[in-house]
Amino acid sequence: MKNEKVDILEGNIPKGILEILLRDHTTQCNIFWATKDYEQWGTGFGEFDEITSDRIIDNNKIIPRVLKDKIQQSARSRDMAEVFTPSWVCNAQNNIIDAVWFGRKDVFNIEKEENGKHYWIPTTESIEFPKGKTWKDYIRENRMEITCGEAPYITSRYDTTTGDLIPIEERIGLLDRKLRVINENVHTSREWLAAAQHAYKSIYGFEWQGDNLLLAREALLYTYIENYQLKFGKRPLAASIKCIANIISWNIWQMDGLKCVVPNSCRIDKLDSLDLLGHKATQKQICEGCTKGNIHKHIGTYCNIKDWTTGKVVKFVSLLK
Repeated sequence: MKNEKVDILEGNIPKGILEILLRDHTTQCNIFWATKDYEQWGTGFGEFDEITSDRIIDNNKIIPRVLKDKIQQSARSRDMAEVFTPSWVCNAQNNIIDAVWFGRKDVFNIEKEENGKHYWIPTTESIEFPKGKTWKDYIRENRMEITCGEAPYITSRYDTTTGDLIPIEERIGLLDRKLRVINENVHTSREWLAAAQHAYKSIYGFEWQGDNLLLAREALLYTYIENYQLKFGKRPLAASIKCIANIISWNIWQMDGLKCVVPNSCRIDKLDSLDLLGHKATQKQICEGCTKGNIHKHIGTYCNIKDWTTGKVVKFVSLLK
């Protein structure tokens, strides 16, 4: 049976919000499965088929890795190199990032180990910021999780190895930390919503497989709702949820991380053309990026992201220098 506290059921997400979470801003279509794991379900579940709301609502097909059986987990690890990092490792690595930014250790929590078991104890005092830096600087710092899977480095709603739900006060993700800082420094709903938008616009991640991508997007959305409820004792308004869903759909996107293109869009296809006599001929399109290893020469569809400062859409590959 699915753990509904860990697994976000698509049927519980308003359809309009779910449609936003399924959107791909590069192709102007929905994200697609990009895996053969769902082909058994028939039409619409093939590797290159879009994920649509009517195919996933109320049928429990998309579940987190921790709830999959061992055979499914092993197959995903073998076929797609899918390996999820334990939460304590995510925490340790995120702590390194913050130790550099703050100039000191143990800012958000203290790491512990007893009898081979790793865990952490959250700090209880409000976060103090180093000279010349403020809480606003921290929530605007750009952070990215590459090949993010279900995004355990970004938000840690549950332990990726045990499936245990993690209380909000103990979460260790990059976004979780930003929201903790906001909760400590902002005390009105209006200010909180504005600060949270800045935090979400600063968090990025990309993933190949469509099911993982949707799970990551859902986790970020529910993290937003849960933190607002913790702070104000009620759910945010639908308009606020919709706004955050849109930011998430831009910042957590589907991409082949080695090529910066939509997964499998560099396939060698036969193109129809006319020869000198006007006869129809076929030729193969060869991807120079794939054959020569040049990331800027792929024939696939390069992925878009949004520059939230200017509002302009840019190719992610253009940021690589």
